[in-house]
Amino acid sequence: MSYRIFTDATADLCPAMTEGLPPVAVIPMEGELGGVPFTFGPGGDLTIEEFYAGQREGKFASTSQINPAVYRDAFEPCLKGGEDILYLCFSSGLSGTIQTAHLCMNELREEYPERKMLCVDTLCASVGEGLLVREALKKQAEGAAMEELAAWAEDSRLRVCHWFTVDNFEHLRHGGRVSTVAAAAGTLLQIKHLLHVDQEGRLEVIEKPRGRRRAVEAQLARLEAGWKPEWGGDIVVGHGGVPEVGEQLRQEVQKRRPEAKTFLSEIGPIIGAHTGPGMLAVVYWGTNR
Repeated sequence: MSYRIFTDATADLCPAMTEGLPPVAVIPMEGELGGVPFTFGPGGDLTIEEFYAGQREGKFASTSQINPAVYRDAFEPCLKGGEDILYLCFSSGLSGTIQTAHLCMNELREEYPERKMLCVDTLCASVGEGLLVREALKKQAEGAAMEELAAWAEDSRLRVCHWFTVDNFEHLRHGGRVSTVAAAAGTLLQIKHLLHVDQEGRLEVIEKPRGRRRAVEAQLARLEAGWKPEWGGDIVVGHGGVPEVGEQLRQEVQKRRPEAKTFLSEIGPIIGAHTGPGMLAVVYWGTNR
C-alpha cells in the first residue's frame, strides 16, 4: 500500500537531507514577526533571511498552532489520490498542534474509511525532527511498511539528541523561558545558554557556559560522549541566520567524526522565534539526550 510521509515546517529540512529519498510533504506553519502575520514553509510569505533580519532590527516573534483547515488542505489530496498518511509531528512538549492533527485525521477517517492515517509525536524539534524524518524516509525507500515505520519512529525518537546554544537572551526572555533578571545577568557575563530537548520533548537549559567558544565546546563534548553511529551515521548542524559560523561548526564536527555524514541546515522561524539569531545546534543519534 502506497503511503506518504508528512512533517511540518518546524523540521527545518535542508534540501541535501532529502535528496534521493521519497518525497516528503511539509505542512506550513504560521506566526507573527513584529505583530505582522507570516506563513513559513511551502507557499509561505517569509524567508528565513527576512525573519532573522527582522529580529536583528529588534522585532519579536511568536508562533501559532497549525490550523485544522491547513491540515485538511494538506492531507485530503493525498487521500483522494489513493495514498495513506504517516505524519511525523512537532513535539507535543513545545506545541499543542498534534491535538489538532488528531482531530483533523478523525474527521477525515469518516470521509475516507478506506485510507489509513497515523500520527507520531516525534518529541523532537527543528533539525532534530528533521533528522528523524530523514531516517524515516530512508527506511521508506528500503520498503518499510507504514505501520512498521510508525512503530520505529516511536521507539527511536528519544535517541535523537539535540544540543542548542543561543547568542543572546532577549528572545528567550520575551518568550518567558528566562527571567528578566537572568537575561540581564547573562548578557553582562556573556553567558551562552546550552539547551537540549528533554525526554518530554521540551526545551530545557542544561548549562550556562561563558562565551560562544565554550558553548560550542560543550556541544561538541556531548557529541563525543554520546554519538552512536550504529544507530545513525548522520549529524546535523543547525544555525539561526549565521551560515558562516554554522559551516565552521559543521567542519569541526566532520573533522572530529570523519566517518559521519554531516549536514548544515538553517533553523527556521518556528524555533527561531524563541531562540533568536545566532543560535547553533548539533543533533545526532545518541545516548545522552
